[in-house]
Amino acid sequence: MKAITYSAFGPAAQVLQLSELEAPRPEPGEVLVDLAFSGVNPSDVKARAGARPGVTKPPYPVIVPHSDGSGVISAVGEGVSPARIGERVWLWNGQWRRAFGTAAERIALPSEQAVALPGSVSLETGAVLGIPGLTACHTVFSGGDIAGRTVLVQGGAGTVGYLAVQLAKWGGARVIATAGAGSLERVRAAGADAALDYAAPDLAERILDANGGAPVDRIVEVEFGANARTDTAVIAENGRINAYGSARDMTPVLPFYALMFKAVTLEMALIYLLPAPLRLAAIERLTRALDSGALECPVQSVHDLADCAAAHEAVEAGGRTGAVLIATGA
Repeated sequence: MKAITYSAFGPAAQVLQLSELEAPRPEPGEVLVDLAFSGVNPSDVKARAGARPGVTKPPYPVIVPHSDGSGVISAVGEGVSPARIGERVWLWNGQWRRAFGTAAERIALPSEQAVALPGSVSLETGAVLGIPGLTACHTVFSGGDIAGRTVLVQGGAGTVGYLAVQLAKWGGARVIATAGAGSLERVRAAGADAALDYAAPDLAERILDANGGAPVDRIVEVEFGANARTDTAVIAENGRINAYGSARDMTPVLPFYALMFKAVTLEMALIYLLPAPLRLAAIERLTRALDSGALECPVQSVHDLADCAAAHEAVEAGGRTGAVLIATGA
């Protein structure tokens, strides 16, 4: 089968190559998926570049990148119902702690990591659900029901933030989102009750004003270090900050007492390590939201498998208005 591989860290155009590999076979408890699309996420790009803390060389001699994908189950291993053959699925953790991910024509992986895709949902959307979809869903709903609450989504125009805005609105919350000045209308169209420029010098005051002067109950945070003081100023007592990123400041200084005397819960969300019960809850919520037509998962570009380096470069460039996918063409 055709697959994208790399054996050393470095720039995408230098280390990613189109290779011919032996097609996998499903082991007991596994399914074989003929892949239609592979999702390219910032974590995939950082892993290929060698940008993960403490990692100095690739963990396997040959790596097929990417954790997200979608396709159709074509075979099953022992212990998996043959009724799953022909099922349209989306995948999670395809290349997490494994050598071979979804940038290939086929992948074999544990059956539970291939989730049935609702019939009304495209395979393109399915390739966005693994990291962005589950991250958005978990960070919005971690901590319980949000109906009647106020949720602040910091970075509402990003792939995760855009989904988080929609999910929070679907969940019955009042949604305040921050974004760049050029993306505010897009965030409002996703369902935000208020959209604010994250560069505003008085952002905390604007957030409180947008909530009638009251603090917010939950924050979905893409840049925890850069926004820690703003978040502290606007979070309610017994509120919750669910952070899934902090690229601009990886070693933030926290206003500990201010957070402690509001009894704030701070969660560092890494979707790869989500415990099984929490992952199942997020998958079930995502499925309900998709079934109800509450989620739009925009796609910015689709690249051929041989053009994987350009897809990585598009993610590295930032400022995206949707997901970047690879058409795997199995």
